[in-house]
Amino acid sequence: MLTDTALREAFSQFPQGMVLVAAEIDGVRHGLVASTFTVGVSLDPPLVSFAVQHSSSTWPILREHGHLGVTVLGRSQVPVTRQLASTDRARRFDGIDVTVDPAGALIVQDAPAWMTVRVHDQVRAGDHDLVLLEVLAIDSLPEATAVVFHRSQFKELTYEI
Repeated sequence: MLTDTALREAFSQFPQGMVLVAAEIDGVRHGLVASTFTVGVSLDPPLVSFAVQHSSSTWPILREHGHLGVTVLGRSQVPVTRQLASTDRARRFDGIDVTVDPAGALIVQDAPAWMTVRVHDQVRAGDHDLVLLEVLAIDSLPEATAVVFHRSQFKELTYEI
């Protein structure tokens, strides 16, 4: 049977990376955590994507700003990921080391990978919007450990074939 519970349970079987999409706008830090991030949507132009709920009150602020940071969250960020995703916007970034570029793109320090992006397009997709972001700059920290979100838990990738 196709129910919301059945969908969530089945979708949770697919491990997903977690990212923070964020910017500092007029001195205020805004960000949202997404587990729907996709890399390599396109190489020319370089595009990545994520999905955001229509009910998000943070996304319209970020979309309007347009120049954003995307941080791939890893083991070092696990202790603060739920804080970054919380509804308490006033304390979302408390105690978290970040870098902000001159245009406001916000990146969390010591993450496995990060990029600055600009909004390329947005498409309505049911109760979410699919957002395409053009990558302007990208870098990574090879020694950092990535994590995935699987069945409502953070897990490291440890199995190799």
